[in-house]
Amino acid sequence: MNNLLRLIGRRLVALPIMIIGVTILVFFLMSLSPIDQAYSVLGEGASEAQVQQYRDEHGLNDPVVVQYGNFMAGLVHGDLGTYGANNASVAERISQALPVTMQLTFAGLIIAVIIAVILGVISALYRDKWPDQIIRVFSVACIATPSFWLAVLLILLFSVNLGAFPASGPLPVFAENPLGWITRMALPSFALGVPLAGQLTRVIRTSMVEELDKDYVRTALGAGIPKNVVIARNVLRNALITPVTVLGMRIGYLIGGAVVIEVIFNLPGMGMAIVSGIQSNYVMLVQGVVLVVAITFIIINIIVDMLYILIDPRIRTV
Repeated sequence: MNNLLRLIGRRLVALPIMIIGVTILVFFLMSLSPIDQAYSVLGEGASEAQVQQYRDEHGLNDPVVVQYGNFMAGLVHGDLGTYGANNASVAERISQALPVTMQLTFAGLIIAVIIAVILGVISALYRDKWPDQIIRVFSVACIATPSFWLAVLLILLFSVNLGAFPASGPLPVFAENPLGWITRMALPSFALGVPLAGQLTRVIRTSMVEELDKDYVRTALGAGIPKNVVIARNVLRNALITPVTVLGMRIGYLIGGAVVIEVIFNLPGMGMAIVSGIQSNYVMLVQGVVLVVAITFIIINIIVDMLYILIDPRIRTV
């Protein structure tokens, strides 16, 4: 128990350190941008006096270190700054976009897990036979397929030719219109989850094969326990420890992939927020979105890492 608490404590201590490191990296990289925030907000026709007044009011004439200090002070209070001529809140924009990105991420995750578990188990049970060979080719093809390219193919097939699923349009609220939400999210979720499904299929297949070759499986089968019971209660549960670790590391990457998929399918998530910020030269908006995505990536990976510590006792002696 002491080793377990020590490992969890290390993750909790590392969390604020990594978040501060991300804020430093994002802020100072954005400070190197040639875009003048004053002109991006006031427009190219703004006078020099108006530009200077804006820069003074928002501290843009202060040294970079002072600006970073002000930024961190606002970040602690949930203030990520403003953007646009109307001084719209970056935090408010992110609060509207982040739930869409998380919905897409976890929808793609569910699809990937369902496909991977089914194919991985079948591939292991029919080791080196024709189902295993077919699934192996399919999983390699999934791994080699970029999600954005698959998204384009899905739009051409299911939206343009068949008209079965929409490729754009408003995203219904799941609680109000579950069928509409599923219809709208089906294609982007599938495009996001298929490459991950290919990776997890290979991992699950390998873990299942290793477990099936262990002595306790042969002992249980020799004692007359049905094979389906042994696989469901023992083999599958033990074999999923390694895939859970891989899955935890991939959740963060799914968030990054979701940002790209959102742009293709015109979903009002973090990806569209970044694109609109870049197109309109809203430095504060781009900076806030990138920072929140990076922090979300770190937090999710640390949480999954801690869950893995609780699940697998073999690493508690580290």
